[in-house]
Amino acid sequence: MLTLFNRGLSDPAAFPEVERIRGDRDGGIDSVRGRMFDAVVDMCGYFPRVVGDSVRAPSPTCSLYVFVSSIAVYREPLPPSFDENALVHTVEDPSIEEITDESYGGLKALCERKVEQGFPDRSVIVRAGLMVGPRDRSDRFTYWARRVADGGEVLAPDDPARAVQFIDARDLAAWMVSLVERGTTGTFNATGPDRLLTMGEVLDTCRRVAGSDARLTWVDEEFIRASGIDPVDLPLSRSEAGTSFGANVDRAVAAGLSFRPLSETVEDTLEWDRGRPQGRPMLAGITPDREGPVLAAWRARY
Repeated sequence: MLTLFNRGLSDPAAFPEVERIRGDRDGGIDSVRGRMFDAVVDMCGYFPRVVGDSVRAPSPTCSLYVFVSSIAVYREPLPPSFDENALVHTVEDPSIEEITDESYGGLKALCERKVEQGFPDRSVIVRAGLMVGPRDRSDRFTYWARRVADGGEVLAPDDPARAVQFIDARDLAAWMVSLVERGTTGTFNATGPDRLLTMGEVLDTCRRVAGSDARLTWVDEEFIRASGIDPVDLPLSRSEAGTSFGANVDRAVAAGLSFRPLSETVEDTLEWDRGRPQGRPMLAGITPDREGPVLAAWRARY
Protein backbone atom coordinates (compact mmCIF):
# COMPACT_ATOMS: atom_id res chain seq x y z
CA MET A 1 0.00 0.00 0.00
CA LEU A 2 1.24 3.49 -0.87
CA THR A 3 1.13 6.26 1.73
CA LEU A 4 1.79 9.93 0.92
CA PHE A 5 3.06 12.25 3.63
CA ASN A 6 3.00 15.96 2.79
CA ARG A 7 1.54 19.30 3.80
CA GLY A 8 -1.25 19.13 1.20
CA LEU A 9 -0.66 22.70 0.04
CA SER A 10 0.40 22.42 -3.61
CA ASP A 11 -2.17 19.98 -5.00
CA PRO A 12 -4.33 18.59 -2.18
CA ALA A 13 -6.67 16.72 -4.52
CA ALA A 14 -3.92 14.74 -6.24
CA PHE A 15 -3.93 10.95 -5.99
CA PRO A 16 -7.15 10.52 -3.99
CA GLU A 17 -6.95 6.74 -4.24
CA VAL A 18 -3.96 6.39 -1.87
CA GLU A 19 -3.59 6.92 1.86
CA ARG A 20 -2.53 10.47 2.67
CA ILE A 21 -1.10 11.77 5.91
CA ARG A 22 -1.03 15.54 6.29
CA GLY A 23 1.88 17.01 8.16
CA ASP A 24 5.06 19.06 8.02
CA ARG A 25 8.25 17.06 8.12
CA ASP A 26 9.91 19.93 9.99
CA GLY A 27 8.64 19.29 13.50
CA GLY A 28 5.68 17.16 12.49
CA ILE A 29 7.31 13.88 11.56
CA ASP A 30 5.86 12.13 14.64
CA SER A 31 2.68 11.40 12.70
CA VAL A 32 4.53 8.69 10.77
CA ARG A 33 6.91 7.58 13.50
CA GLY A 34 6.50 3.92 14.31
CA ARG A 35 4.44 3.17 11.21
CA MET A 36 5.51 0.07 9.33
CA PHE A 37 6.90 0.87 5.87
CA ASP A 38 8.86 -1.37 3.54
CA ALA A 39 10.56 1.62 1.91
CA VAL A 40 10.61 5.40 2.04
CA VAL A 41 11.01 7.73 -0.96
CA ASP A 42 12.05 11.17 0.23
CA MET A 43 11.35 13.75 -2.47
CA CYS A 44 12.06 17.09 -0.83
CA GLY A 45 14.84 17.10 1.75
CA TYR A 46 16.83 20.33 1.84
CA PHE A 47 18.28 20.64 5.35
CA PRO A 48 20.32 17.91 7.07
CA ARG A 49 18.59 18.43 10.43
CA VAL A 50 15.18 17.80 8.89
CA VAL A 51 16.36 14.86 6.78
CA GLY A 52 17.99 13.36 9.88
CA ASP A 53 14.63 13.47 11.67
CA SER A 54 12.95 11.84 8.69
CA VAL A 55 15.54 9.08 8.53
CA ARG A 56 14.94 8.20 12.17
CA ALA A 57 11.15 8.16 11.86
CA PRO A 58 10.38 4.92 9.93
CA SER A 59 9.96 1.73 11.86
CA PRO A 60 12.78 -0.82 12.00
CA THR A 61 10.95 -2.82 9.34
CA CYS A 62 11.88 -0.22 6.71
CA SER A 63 14.48 -1.83 4.48
CA LEU A 64 15.27 0.95 1.98
CA TYR A 65 15.44 4.75 1.99
CA VAL A 66 15.42 6.50 -1.39
CA PHE A 67 16.54 10.13 -1.27
CA VAL A 68 16.07 12.46 -4.23
CA SER A 69 19.11 14.69 -4.22
CA SER A 70 20.40 16.84 -7.09
CA ILE A 71 23.06 17.10 -9.76
CA ALA A 72 23.77 20.43 -8.04
CA VAL A 73 25.71 18.61 -5.31
CA TYR A 74 28.72 18.50 -7.63
CA ARG A 75 31.43 21.10 -7.37
CA GLU A 76 32.25 23.10 -10.46
CA PRO A 77 34.19 23.02 -12.69
CA LEU A 78 33.16 19.53 -13.64
CA PRO A 79 35.08 17.26 -16.01
CA PRO A 80 33.37 16.05 -19.20
CA SER A 81 31.06 13.09 -18.59
CA PHE A 82 31.47 13.32 -14.82
CA ASP A 83 30.30 10.32 -12.83
CA GLU A 84 29.14 9.77 -9.26
CA ASN A 85 32.71 10.00 -7.93
CA ALA A 86 33.08 13.69 -8.80
CA LEU A 87 33.73 16.08 -5.92
CA VAL A 88 30.69 17.51 -4.15
CA HIS A 89 30.07 20.88 -2.53
CA THR A 90 30.67 21.60 1.12
CA VAL A 91 29.27 24.34 3.36
CA GLU A 92 31.20 26.17 6.06
CA ASP A 93 28.30 26.05 8.49
CA PRO A 94 26.38 22.74 8.28
CA SER A 95 23.63 24.13 10.50
CA ILE A 96 22.66 26.88 8.06
CA GLU A 97 19.07 26.58 6.86
CA GLU A 98 18.87 29.10 4.07
CA ILE A 99 18.73 28.03 0.44
CA THR A 100 20.95 30.13 -1.83
CA ASP A 101 22.92 29.43 -5.00
CA GLU A 102 25.96 28.98 -2.79
CA SER A 103 24.42 26.75 -0.10
CA TYR A 104 22.02 24.52 -2.04
CA GLY A 105 24.49 21.93 -3.37
CA GLY A 106 26.41 21.62 -0.12
CA LEU A 107 23.25 21.20 1.94
CA LYS A 108 21.99 18.51 -0.42
CA ALA A 109 25.32 16.68 -0.06
CA LEU A 110 24.96 16.82 3.75
CA CYS A 111 21.42 15.46 3.45
CA GLU A 112 22.78 12.54 1.44
CA ARG A 113 25.21 11.82 4.25
CA LYS A 114 22.40 11.77 6.82
CA VAL A 115 20.56 9.18 4.74
CA GLU A 116 23.64 7.00 4.30
CA GLN A 117 24.39 7.17 8.03
CA GLY A 118 20.84 6.22 8.98
CA PHE A 119 20.50 3.48 6.37
CA PRO A 120 24.02 2.11 5.79
CA ASP A 121 24.05 -0.09 2.69
CA ARG A 122 20.24 0.30 2.54
CA SER A 123 19.88 3.62 0.74
CA VAL A 124 19.52 5.00 -2.76
CA ILE A 125 20.84 8.48 -3.55
CA VAL A 126 19.22 9.84 -6.72
CA ARG A 127 21.17 12.82 -8.03
CA ALA A 128 18.47 14.07 -10.32
CA GLY A 129 18.87 16.60 -13.07
CA LEU A 130 16.20 18.99 -14.29
CA MET A 131 12.85 17.19 -14.03
CA VAL A 132 10.35 18.09 -16.75
CA GLY A 133 6.94 17.13 -18.11
CA PRO A 134 3.31 17.59 -17.07
CA ARG A 135 2.79 19.21 -13.63
CA ASP A 136 6.20 20.88 -13.72
CA ARG A 137 5.32 24.23 -12.21
CA SER A 138 8.87 25.59 -12.44
CA ASP A 139 8.22 26.26 -16.17
CA ARG A 140 11.89 25.76 -17.01
CA PHE A 141 11.03 23.29 -19.78
CA THR A 142 7.41 24.33 -20.25
CA TYR A 143 8.59 27.82 -21.25
CA TRP A 144 10.26 26.46 -24.37
CA ALA A 145 7.37 24.18 -25.32
CA ARG A 146 4.91 27.08 -25.03
CA ARG A 147 7.17 29.72 -26.56
CA VAL A 148 7.97 27.67 -29.65
CA ALA A 149 4.32 26.65 -30.01
CA ASP A 150 3.37 30.34 -30.02
CA GLY A 151 5.45 30.78 -33.17
CA GLY A 152 7.19 33.79 -34.64
CA GLU A 153 10.83 34.63 -34.10
CA VAL A 154 12.18 32.89 -30.98
CA LEU A 155 15.26 34.01 -29.06
CA ALA A 156 17.35 30.88 -28.56
CA PRO A 157 20.40 31.12 -26.30
CA ASP A 158 23.91 30.49 -27.52
CA ASP A 159 24.55 27.45 -29.72
CA PRO A 160 22.18 24.84 -31.20
CA ALA A 161 24.92 22.20 -30.87
CA ARG A 162 25.29 22.72 -27.12
CA ALA A 163 24.47 19.63 -25.03
CA VAL A 164 21.59 19.75 -22.56
CA GLN A 165 20.21 17.22 -20.09
CA PHE A 166 16.90 16.71 -18.32
CA ILE A 167 14.54 13.87 -17.50
CA ASP A 168 10.81 13.36 -17.75
CA ALA A 169 9.64 13.08 -14.15
CA ARG A 170 7.50 10.08 -15.08
CA ASP A 171 10.58 8.16 -16.26
CA LEU A 172 12.41 9.06 -13.07
CA ALA A 173 9.46 7.99 -10.90
CA ALA A 174 9.00 4.66 -12.67
CA TRP A 175 12.70 3.91 -12.30
CA MET A 176 12.73 4.72 -8.59
CA VAL A 177 9.77 2.41 -8.04
CA SER A 178 11.69 -0.35 -9.83
CA LEU A 179 14.71 0.25 -7.59
CA VAL A 180 12.51 -0.19 -4.53
CA GLU A 181 10.95 -3.36 -5.93
CA ARG A 182 14.37 -4.86 -6.66
CA GLY A 183 16.06 -3.61 -3.52
CA THR A 184 18.77 -1.85 -5.51
CA THR A 185 21.06 0.47 -3.55
CA GLY A 186 23.73 3.02 -4.41
CA THR A 187 24.25 6.54 -5.74
CA PHE A 188 23.13 7.44 -9.24
CA ASN A 189 23.24 10.38 -11.61
CA ALA A 190 19.63 10.42 -12.81
CA THR A 191 19.19 12.69 -15.80
CA GLY A 192 19.13 12.08 -19.48
CA PRO A 193 18.96 10.94 -22.08
CA ASP A 194 21.60 8.27 -22.54
CA ARG A 195 22.86 9.98 -25.71
CA LEU A 196 23.89 13.45 -26.83
CA LEU A 197 20.90 15.78 -26.79
CA THR A 198 21.40 19.29 -28.11
CA MET A 199 19.46 22.47 -27.50
CA GLY A 200 18.80 22.63 -31.21
CA GLU A 201 17.15 19.21 -31.17
CA VAL A 202 15.01 20.21 -28.19
CA LEU A 203 13.64 23.34 -29.87
CA ASP A 204 13.27 21.65 -33.26
CA THR A 205 11.24 18.91 -31.56
CA CYS A 206 9.06 21.52 -29.86
CA ARG A 207 8.43 23.12 -33.24
CA ARG A 208 7.61 19.84 -34.96
CA VAL A 209 5.30 18.58 -32.22
CA ALA A 210 3.40 21.87 -32.04
CA GLY A 211 3.21 22.28 -35.81
CA SER A 212 4.62 25.75 -35.24
CA ASP A 213 6.02 28.31 -37.68
CA ALA A 214 8.60 29.39 -35.08
CA ARG A 215 11.88 30.76 -36.42
CA LEU A 216 14.82 30.14 -34.10
CA THR A 217 17.36 32.95 -33.85
CA TRP A 218 20.45 31.84 -31.95
CA VAL A 219 21.92 34.72 -29.99
CA ASP A 220 25.27 34.76 -28.20
CA GLU A 221 24.85 34.81 -24.43
CA GLU A 222 27.30 37.69 -24.05
CA PHE A 223 25.12 39.73 -26.40
CA ILE A 224 22.03 38.79 -24.41
CA ARG A 225 23.75 39.94 -21.22
CA ALA A 226 24.92 43.19 -22.84
CA SER A 227 21.29 43.79 -23.84
CA GLY A 228 20.26 43.89 -20.19
CA ILE A 229 18.94 40.34 -19.83
CA ASP A 230 20.60 37.80 -17.58
CA PRO A 231 20.96 34.59 -19.63
CA VAL A 232 20.11 32.70 -16.43
CA ASP A 233 16.53 33.84 -17.11
CA LEU A 234 16.55 31.67 -20.23
CA PRO A 235 16.04 28.05 -19.12
CA LEU A 236 18.56 25.47 -20.34
CA SER A 237 21.05 28.20 -21.22
CA ARG A 238 24.76 27.72 -20.65
CA SER A 239 24.72 30.39 -17.95
CA GLU A 240 21.87 28.70 -16.09
CA ALA A 241 23.29 25.18 -16.16
CA GLY A 242 27.04 25.69 -16.04
CA THR A 243 28.74 22.36 -16.72
CA SER A 244 26.06 20.29 -15.00
CA PHE A 245 24.71 19.11 -18.38
CA GLY A 246 27.62 16.70 -18.71
CA ALA A 247 26.60 13.97 -16.28
CA ASN A 248 27.46 10.37 -17.06
CA VAL A 249 24.33 8.29 -16.48
CA ASP A 250 25.75 4.86 -17.32
CA ARG A 251 25.28 3.57 -13.77
CA ALA A 252 21.59 4.52 -13.70
CA VAL A 253 20.98 3.07 -17.16
CA ALA A 254 22.64 -0.17 -16.09
CA ALA A 255 20.20 -0.16 -13.15
CA GLY A 256 17.23 0.09 -15.50
CA LEU A 257 16.70 3.81 -16.14
CA SER A 258 15.11 4.37 -19.54
CA PHE A 259 13.77 7.39 -21.41
CA ARG A 260 10.60 8.03 -23.39
CA PRO A 261 10.86 9.89 -26.70
CA LEU A 262 11.41 13.64 -26.35
CA SER A 263 8.42 14.26 -28.61
CA GLU A 264 6.14 12.54 -26.08
CA THR A 265 7.40 14.75 -23.26
CA VAL A 266 6.87 17.87 -25.37
CA GLU A 267 3.37 16.83 -26.47
CA ASP A 268 2.22 15.93 -22.95
CA THR A 269 3.72 19.10 -21.50
CA LEU A 270 1.90 21.24 -24.05
CA GLU A 271 -1.38 19.46 -23.37
CA TRP A 272 -1.02 20.01 -19.63
CA ASP A 273 0.04 23.62 -20.06
CA ARG A 274 -2.98 24.39 -22.25
CA GLY A 275 -5.24 23.22 -19.45
CA ARG A 276 -3.86 25.77 -17.01
CA PRO A 277 -5.50 29.18 -16.55
CA GLN A 278 -4.81 31.30 -19.62
CA GLY A 279 -2.78 34.44 -19.17
CA ARG A 280 -0.86 33.02 -16.23
CA PRO A 281 2.69 34.45 -16.25
CA MET A 282 5.45 31.89 -16.59
CA LEU A 283 7.89 31.42 -13.73
CA ALA A 284 10.80 31.01 -16.15
CA GLY A 285 11.81 32.51 -19.46
CA ILE A 286 11.44 36.07 -20.71
CA THR A 287 8.38 38.01 -21.81
CA PRO A 288 7.80 39.17 -25.40
CA ASP A 289 8.46 42.80 -24.48
CA ARG A 290 11.96 41.81 -23.34
CA GLU A 291 12.61 39.29 -26.10
CA GLY A 292 11.70 41.57 -29.02
CA PRO A 293 14.29 44.33 -28.44
CA VAL A 294 17.13 41.80 -28.07
CA LEU A 295 16.18 40.12 -31.34
CA ALA A 296 15.95 43.50 -33.10
CA ALA A 297 19.34 44.56 -31.77
CA TRP A 298 20.90 41.25 -32.81
CA ARG A 299 19.60 41.62 -36.34
CA ALA A 300 20.86 45.21 -36.53
CA ARG A 301 24.33 44.58 -35.17
CA TYR A 302 25.99 44.77 -38.61
